[in-house]
Formats: sequence, C-alpha cells, structure tokens
Amino acid sequence: MISKYSNQKNEIKENEIKEAAEEIKNGKLVLFPTETVYGIGANALNADAVKSIFVAKGRAQDNPLIVHVSSIEMLKKIVKEIGDIEKKLIETFWPGPLTIIFKRNEILPNVVTANLDTVAVRMPNNIIAKKLIEYSELPIAAPSANISGRPSGTKVEDIIEELDGKVSYILDGGFVDIGLESTVVKIEGENINILRPGKITKEQLEQISKQVKIDKNVLGKVEKNEVVASPGMKYKHYAPKTECMMVYSENQNKMINKINEIVKQQKAENKKVLILCRNQNFDKYISNLKWNIGKTLEDMAKNIFTLLRKADKENIDLIIIEGVENKGIGLAITNRLIRSCAYNYIVL
Repeated sequence: MISKYSNQKNEIKENEIKEAAEEIKNGKLVLFPTETVYGIGANALNADAVKSIFVAKGRAQDNPLIVHVSSIEMLKKIVKEIGDIEKKLIETFWPGPLTIIFKRNEILPNVVTANLDTVAVRMPNNIIAKKLIEYSELPIAAPSANISGRPSGTKVEDIIEELDGKVSYILDGGFVDIGLESTVVKIEGENINILRPGKITKEQLEQISKQVKIDKNVLGKVEKNEVVASPGMKYKHYAPKTECMMVYSENQNKMINKINEIVKQQKAENKKVLILCRNQNFDKYISNLKWNIGKTLEDMAKNIFTLLRKADKENIDLIIIEGVENKGIGLAITNRLIRSCAYNYIVL
C-alpha cells in the first residue's frame, strides 16, 4: 500500500485534512503532526482500527494509547467524570501538551487502554491535528509516529521510511514545535502525579496544586511485568540503534572532562564516537565528531530525536550525550535520554 501524501508541506490544504479525516472514519491510519511529536492515529472507538496501530508500530498491547479530542463535549463521551483539579488543568493547559488520565467510559475498546479502567486524553494545540479530529468527528487514538522503541518522529523525513505504506494518509506539517511527547498526569485525591514529564513542567503544575509528585518510574526502571498507566514508561524507549551513553554533572567542567576521558578510551579501541553537546560547550571537546544539540533546553528538546535518528546513519560505535539538570523541561529531557540510553548513564 502506498500512503497518500499531503504535498503542501507546512501549508496543508483544508481538503487534504478532510481527505485524511475520511480515512479515519473508514478505519484507516493517518500520520499527522501535533505540537509535541507526530502521531499515528486511528478512530479510538474502532477496536480493529486501533489494533492496526499496534501492528504498524510493532507495539506491545500492554502499552496504553493516548486519545486526542477537539472539544470538552468529545471528552465527556469517553470519560466518566471530570474532577475539580482536572477542570483546572484543562482550563489552564488545554489545548496543549498535557495528557490527563481519567476513568474511562465503556464506549472505548479495551485495546485503547490496555484493559485498564482509565484512559489518557489530551487536546492538541496544533491546527492540523485539531482540524483532523474535528473533521473526523471522532476521538483519535494516536501514539508517537515511529516503530516501537525508536526515537519519536519530529519531522516526516525522519519517519517516512519506516511508516510509509503502513498508513493510508500522511499529513506533513514540517518540524514540530516542541519535540518531546506530552506531559502525562494522574490525579489521586489532591495530588497531581507526573507519570511522564514533558513541556508542561512540575513547576507549572504547582500553580494548580502544591501537591505535585513525580512517579518513581520517571527516572527509574519499570519492572518487566509491571503494569504501566502511561505510554513512555517502558525500560527502553526513544532509542536509536546505536549504543548511547549520557553523562551529567552539575559541575560542567567535570562533565566535559569525563566525556573527553571516555572519548580517549574509545579512540584507543578504534571506536567511532559522536558527542551530542550544547552550543556553549562545543569547542571544549577533543573529538572532531560532535554535533550541536542547541543552546537552550527548548532547543535540545526539539533536536534530540532527529539527531539520534541522524546518528544511526553515520556508522558510529557510541553516542555520548550531555545530560541536563532535572528542573523544568530538563526533567523531561533526562527522562527521554536515560531511556534512549537504556539506562547507560553516568552522574558525577
């Protein structure tokens, strides 16, 4: 099967979104942009359509999906109730990169929620995504557009090779705005529990409730048979094929010296090493093979997945990545990096 492809990059026409929406209505898969990463979506109310997402991605069915909605009315059809804290979160952060876990309605097939009694829902703040949902008049289940375990797709060029022919329609909206998947939260009593960090930070959530907790699995390992309530919590995720290592220290000189030491060791073994580093440290590394990951944390968030994918094409033995402080969006970056590295990291 050859995917139908929007040919107006960054200027997708209304009729193309409407065509893609018809594919959703007909139980087909559509690859589309959101403000976070690209998604591979299907009608969330159609069990067979949703199952085809898992097949296309090679994704285990014990990993729940996020359902995307375009209105509160659509949300109310798929969840049992919206609590006071959830209402405040919606008023403050929707549409946007925040996913909230609710008690689900029976209208949703079990395959969407991995047989849990909850469902993860968000309202995207991307015009193409919003119109796709509106035109289809259906909630859309959509994980990140990538083969399961690989880095998420932040531009179509990175993912078309692995997903073209597995979806019916590809909407190319150019490079996404954020580059990391949404923050996922679950409300328990007065607590806001962060199950997956993202652009919406702990500090921002504390404006809603002072009782914001970070789930142990955000920076820890999920046991093999442990049930997860959110996507992105599994052991190895967002990972390139090339071996990765993250190195971090609050003392930047200490971190740089350690990375240079590892590079020397690897060179002595005739290994090809790539350093992914921030702009301000670029000239401090001894390696000739180094890529600028950006100046700010926001730059780093946007660039990390596409650079990891690019590195896989360079016949590299090891990717060494600068770590960041676990504050603000830095927590989300660290969460993605330790999974990209399969927990191969050094903190000094």
